[in-house]
Amino acid sequence: MNGHQPLRSSCTLKTRSNKSKAAAISLRASGDGGRIPAEMKQKKKTANGFWSKASFMNWSMDDAVGLFRFHPMPCVFAVSLLFFMGVEYTLRMVPSSSPPFDLGFVATEWLHRILASSPDLNTLLAGLNTVFVGMQTTYIIWTWMVEGRPRATISALFMFTCRGILGYSTQLPVPQGFLGSGVDFPVGNVSFFLFFSGHVAGSVIASLDMRRMKRWGMAWTFDVLNILQGVRLLGTRGHYTIDLAVGIGAGVLFDSLAGKYEEGKRRAAASTANGNADVFT
Repeated sequence: MNGHQPLRSSCTLKTRSNKSKAAAISLRASGDGGRIPAEMKQKKKTANGFWSKASFMNWSMDDAVGLFRFHPMPCVFAVSLLFFMGVEYTLRMVPSSSPPFDLGFVATEWLHRILASSPDLNTLLAGLNTVFVGMQTTYIIWTWMVEGRPRATISALFMFTCRGILGYSTQLPVPQGFLGSGVDFPVGNVSFFLFFSGHVAGSVIASLDMRRMKRWGMAWTFDVLNILQGVRLLGTRGHYTIDLAVGIGAGVLFDSLAGKYEEGKRRAAASTANGNADVFT
């Protein structure tokens, strides 16, 4: 047995040597000498670098806990997203032959019954609401014509232009049970755009300007009157809930855009003044 061991070792070494030679021949035939191509190295390096720079790769358990601790509102919105996804994808849609479902109408059904049975009360509230619209209009024009601050006026012009475009583009049907009044704004039972509420948006624009000027009492008064106005508009079926909600957002949006417009004009004027100063110097 011992005499045959060198022979076996010799055969094994020869076999391994033959395999190594075959592998070397194969690599030489491929032309890369056994090396990984530079393109593959670069792609691998780029991929590793991309994922290593990804933000979530550096997150820890403390970061996850801190997310709920320091940013509760986005977390609530994330839960709301999942909730309303479930509602949206399982809700039976309103058929085309039925009137729109409006939660605000459901909540103010009691007020609608009272106003429908008392036309004089409906007329009184409509007249008071028209007075409030006049207060908004007067304040917004006053800030420009008397105080020399055009931001609220520019905001209102932006808002009503957008409202006209959207209101004409999608003309919503008059809600069932609409309780009109000849003294409601616009006065005279004329037609009007439902989407979105200029009553609400104008009040928000005026309130935001009051807050900038630290007229806190006036601002809170306008906010309360705006809420009462919204309840009345739902009770009379003068607007859908979405009209009022978008009216609030429109007031904030166009006030911000008017501020950016003013800032852009100031920068342009300052740049022009600096350019003229450079010319004369």
